[in-house]
Amino acid sequence: MTETPDTILKELYSVVQERARSPEPGSYTNYLLDKGLDKILSRLGTQALEVIIAAKSGSKSRIVDESADLIYHMIVLFAASDIPLSDLAAELRKRRSHSESGSDSF
Repeated sequence: MTETPDTILKELYSVVQERARSPEPGSYTNYLLDKGLDKILSRLGTQALEVIIAAKSGSKSRIVDESADLIYHMIVLFAASDIPLSDLAAELRKRRSHSESGSDSF
């Protein structure tokens, strides 16, 4: 079976939600959730910069690696903010639909 992006994103989101309900000692996810929004946002910003640096280096593997970290931290933010991934999907779909109709969204 081929892994699809939505499958792993949903799985990671579920894991973050489960960690929030049932913390696991030593879990990095729990560390972030316990420290709160400021720590999550700090890590998100750091990871965004690391994606930029990786892209400038031209290394595809580094871009993928750093992007995985960025997306993970974005998922933690969504879960901590009680925003379901379906809200993100709906917003992307809305923007894509605007793009197809001739507006500037995507």
